[in-house]
Amino acid sequence: MSARPTKPHGGAAAGFSRREAMRRGGAAGLGVGLTALLPSYARAFSARQPQPLRGHKVGEATVFDLTIAETQIEIAGKRGTATTINGTVPGPLLELREGQEAILRVRNQLDEDTSVHWHGLLVPPEMDGVPGLSFAGIRPRQVFEYRFPLRQYGTYWYHSHSGLQEQLGLYGPLVIRPPDGKYPFDYDREHFVVLSDWTFENPARVLAKLKKQPDYYNFQKRTVVDLWRDVRDQGLLATARDRWMWSSMRMNPTDIADITSATYTYLMNGLDPAANWTGLFKAGERVLLHFINAAAGTFFDVRIPGLPMEVVETNGQPIQPVETDEFRIAIAETYSVLVTPRDDRPYTVFAETMDRSGFARGTLAPRTGQSGPIPARRKRPILSMADMGMDHGEGHGAHGAASAAAASRPEGHEGGHGKAKDDLPATGAKDEHAAHAGHASTHDRPETAAPAAAMDSSESGRVAVAGRIRTAGLRPPGTLAGRMTHESDEHGPGNAAVPQVVRNRLEEPGLGLGQDGWRVLRYTDLKARERRRDFRPPTREIEVHLTGNMERFMWSFDGVPFSESKPIVFQHNERLRLTMVNDTMMNHPMHLHGMWMELENGHGELIPRVHTVNVKPAEHLSLLITADAPGKWAFHCHILYHMEVGMFRVVEVKPPADREKVSEHDHAM
Repeated sequence: MSARPTKPHGGAAAGFSRREAMRRGGAAGLGVGLTALLPSYARAFSARQPQPLRGHKVGEATVFDLTIAETQIEIAGKRGTATTINGTVPGPLLELREGQEAILRVRNQLDEDTSVHWHGLLVPPEMDGVPGLSFAGIRPRQVFEYRFPLRQYGTYWYHSHSGLQEQLGLYGPLVIRPPDGKYPFDYDREHFVVLSDWTFENPARVLAKLKKQPDYYNFQKRTVVDLWRDVRDQGLLATARDRWMWSSMRMNPTDIADITSATYTYLMNGLDPAANWTGLFKAGERVLLHFINAAAGTFFDVRIPGLPMEVVETNGQPIQPVETDEFRIAIAETYSVLVTPRDDRPYTVFAETMDRSGFARGTLAPRTGQSGPIPARRKRPILSMADMGMDHGEGHGAHGAASAAAASRPEGHEGGHGKAKDDLPATGAKDEHAAHAGHASTHDRPETAAPAAAMDSSESGRVAVAGRIRTAGLRPPGTLAGRMTHESDEHGPGNAAVPQVVRNRLEEPGLGLGQDGWRVLRYTDLKARERRRDFRPPTREIEVHLTGNMERFMWSFDGVPFSESKPIVFQHNERLRLTMVNDTMMNHPMHLHGMWMELENGHGELIPRVHTVNVKPAEHLSLLITADAPGKWAFHCHILYHMEVGMFRVVEVKPPADREKVSEHDHAM
């Protein structure tokens, strides 16, 4: 079953200086690809730069031509077939400029329909690239012209929204430059870092295996050795109770990712770890790194040992700088960071998978042919009571977040957070981050953390109810979602179980993070650079539950698969709150097309904008939306295989003349 209205979804990126970027303006691009698709100078990185993808003039306009086709590739010594854009995986970097009109002509050389979605861009619905909504798709041997004004600047990406083509390589980076070419930060050189996952299996076969045996690719399950260790450390009774609870839910605490390195090879700019993508720098330069997670099923934890990172942009939107040593990048998210290598030596760019089964890696180096040391992979984390949503009476707010974070750590560790740029204490040396470790712990909260007053108490005693729409008793805008007990409804066969309680977990760095002694970015660290002009309180709150049955590999909203669902209706220009409750024990990166979501993380009018947000297990979070884009839009989990089996909805923004009264459970039927 396709998670679309009809049958949709069915190399090294060399760096260039800011001066070069400004000279190229909106008419340049940059190709990257898998090993066999890279020219010889890019297989082992050299000073020669790939030729940019240049547009051609049609009257006063610049047109970019993209061709989608099957291409033979080789990666890690093995050959296969990819679905490529202009012959490379990832596709070429598209460099555009805010205020201009984008004209992109896409030619389909496949024997099946295809599409291109411009992830995070505000475009007319007919240009959004989701077949079956406001766009029919691109038929074989046909050309479709995407044409839309560029209304924002920042780092974004593009990918297919047809079948499982995205897993086959149909994705690429996209950057929109500011209209005057000036960013709110300075840099000397930039590199684009596209993270992804690759399998030589047919993605349809991968999905079939998951439907028959959802843990097919999980080779990190607990063993007898783990059992005896837990008995030693926790006692026989506690260990037996833990095993019984997991067995009764038919879940495994090591089910962190559906697909692992058992079939995946993890890529950085189309290159496997041994191929070692390399970006050059000169000591003392400020280097801007644009990270894009274009994976189909993989979360990455990114760090550059020995080199602090200053996060300056997320989801394409500038934020107040936050210095950190590691950040988790969910599927479809983008982060831009500044680094300043002081030493004339190579630094490893290390992107470890959330389940710790593998990694992508590259090198920042002052000269070609250099390689930094590869860090040892960390012990795989396991899901905790907090991920189950068990009610042990812990409070909410900072204490509750700290308790939940502690519950998901490997033994014997303490945590750390990101720090605001201007809130950095003296440093000491520790482990691989000797230059900058030890800045913060769970007891040393940075100024970027949400203030205690940001946790509104009006939700105390509330019950989480799937599909409910509220118009009264709404908490103030920008405040953190609170702790709620869950309704008794378990959402039918499409959902395996529900948590006892759901809570705000934005303060937590994420499963398996925060225990290494260095700083980790959290959602509560993110602040917009400027106060929002439209900070109206919401007049409605729509509650959506993320549901699933891991044993049957069923994923949905409110227990209802896409094939049986009705649209979620927004009223044009209304200000509303979208509340998401994760009833599953997996992380879900949620993406809304067509409109910004504003993540309520406790910073009031400095609320950050996002197009994609990760919702942790048993988490309750909320976002503000101004429904300013009439039309039909996709709303879905960006784990490709979850979307494909039904974790997808249509959001319909009714035009002013076509408003209808929305019943309390209208979107959940």
